[in-house]
Amino acid sequence: MKRQLILEDGTVFVGEAFGSEQEKTGEVVFNTGMTGYQEILSDPSYCGQIVTFTYPLIGNYGVNRDDFESIEPAVHGIIVKEMCDFPSNFRSQFSIDAFLKAKGIPGLAEIDTRKLTKKIREFGTLKGKMCSMDVNVDEVVQSLKTAVLPTNQVQQVSTKRAYPSPGRGNKVVLVDFGMKHGILRELTKRQCDVLVVPHNVTAEEILRLEPDGIMLSNGPGDPKDVPEAIQMIQGVLGKIPLFGICLGHQLFALACGANTEKMRFGHRGSNHPVKDLESNRVMITSQNHGYTVEEASLTGTDIVVTHRALNDGTVEGLKHKFHLAFTVQYHPEASPGPDDANLLFDQFVNLMETNKKAGNEACLNA
Repeated sequence: MKRQLILEDGTVFVGEAFGSEQEKTGEVVFNTGMTGYQEILSDPSYCGQIVTFTYPLIGNYGVNRDDFESIEPAVHGIIVKEMCDFPSNFRSQFSIDAFLKAKGIPGLAEIDTRKLTKKIREFGTLKGKMCSMDVNVDEVVQSLKTAVLPTNQVQQVSTKRAYPSPGRGNKVVLVDFGMKHGILRELTKRQCDVLVVPHNVTAEEILRLEPDGIMLSNGPGDPKDVPEAIQMIQGVLGKIPLFGICLGHQLFALACGANTEKMRFGHRGSNHPVKDLESNRVMITSQNHGYTVEEASLTGTDIVVTHRALNDGTVEGLKHKFHLAFTVQYHPEASPGPDDANLLFDQFVNLMETNKKAGNEACLNA
């Protein structure tokens, strides 16, 4: 069965349909990862987006029960050059086509994904609609031009109620803005006693829990659409050690008086080189974001750049000059991608331990 992708600039791509028959609208982006399509599909940061895979063959190792980054995918569609109907892998339990059908996500194959990617790189992300062949293209284009994409993505994907992931180590409040399960896995691996809380948790609610540390998760959309989180961060900063990832990194910057801006086509893939400016070490990182911290806006704030993207020079890490708080734009938990930056979770644990030790010594000397 044929299906078409219609872009807001009037471009039409016609290909083979797979997955759900639902028609979906969203921001069309691309991911350069060669593997990890299951983790990408289930990453809440893709909420409302249609993802184009630049790697030409997708689905060849199927879908399994272990590699999900969320329970319910929030992506609005996927586009591939070639989709594998018969996966071959000892972990495979069902095909990507069957998975997309079950989750109501449309797919489009057999189009020129290189042409589509080059268009996005040249003109920036575009609104698009995946639809059947019998629609009026001109009417769809007009509706896309006037369409306003949702700004409540974080509210859509964040947990509605707090829940624990028990451990016997440091007590961590993990604020869920669209958390990948990989973050929770890394904290659990380090014996942390984690409480996952909704995106709209207040500073007062967190402080009453008396955690050893606060983790700000990744998530979708524009950080300026989550003003309640900015207020929360301002209320806890300097009182509890803090570590932020991706959207959490951007929200931290806004809370400290800096600014964020939309990128032309963002960073989405698992091969992005980032330089640690303090150690001069270069890491290959997994990334998924369409916004970035505006470096010029850091002037006059109490935060400094710690990491920088080597491809385009954008800000990839920050730390506070006076408080125990640091953030990164990339994903140290990877999933998918290399684990070069995994030690940042150890750094967070060490920060909590150091803070507790300093507090104990202060009590003894009081």
